[in-house]
Amino acid sequence: MKKYEILGIGNQIALRWEAIFHALFADFTFKPDETRPADTDGPTLGDDLPTQLNRYSLIGLVVMLFPMLLSVSAVAQDNGVSSFLKPVPRNYAVKQAIEVESLFPMFLTGGYHFAVGYRYKKFRVRVSVINGGTYNAETVGLNNSSPAFKRFYNTSPGIFLGYNVWKNLEVYTYLESHTFSIEQESTGIKKDIKSIDTGLGVSYQFFIGPIFYVQPGVHLYLRRNNSTDFGPVQYNIPNADISPVIRIGARLWRQY
Repeated sequence: MKKYEILGIGNQIALRWEAIFHALFADFTFKPDETRPADTDGPTLGDDLPTQLNRYSLIGLVVMLFPMLLSVSAVAQDNGVSSFLKPVPRNYAVKQAIEVESLFPMFLTGGYHFAVGYRYKKFRVRVSVINGGTYNAETVGLNNSSPAFKRFYNTSPGIFLGYNVWKNLEVYTYLESHTFSIEQESTGIKKDIKSIDTGLGVSYQFFIGPIFYVQPGVHLYLRRNNSTDFGPVQYNIPNADISPVIRIGARLWRQY
């Protein structure tokens, strides 16, 4: 049988298929004079079927993985050459950029979130507007006053100032003018509480090519004491929230 060789650029990677072929297909080759007795104590077709299916599965797996292995090998050999997943210069080396992004889970709860940011070297400033829909922010509050209340984000603006401490790892602070709608579960009565929230956040921009990115992170919100009365019951808003976040975004313009 012929040996097929694939030479990798710069490294001359040789892939020899003869051994793999014999390992996979040895049990499927029969000599012309080979026969199977009609009566035998050996395995029947029903017994052989699982083994044959496993071999076919392994063959299919090798066929499917082969193009992937070639692509991984090519990426590993690029030696700094720009590619879609690893553009050169790298995304974090940008000097100026304009980005738009969204905390998209808000759309899943009937709300919305939009943000636009400007980056200058390692610094980034962005402004945002959020409406949480039916998202209950009371679940992320620390020392909640009572489980009998829900807290929703009404439309609220915010401003964020961040700094890339390492590659695309960003730490930031923010100031948000939140309007919360507080609902008493037992009665359905709602009252608004306004709050100026500040705090710290940390997140990482995972770029998919030079434009799109996913940015998971965590926020610590801090606020002053505030409360509202629901008849004989008083609601006290938590002084702190710890909330996981995940944003999707796009870099619309950049300059290196």
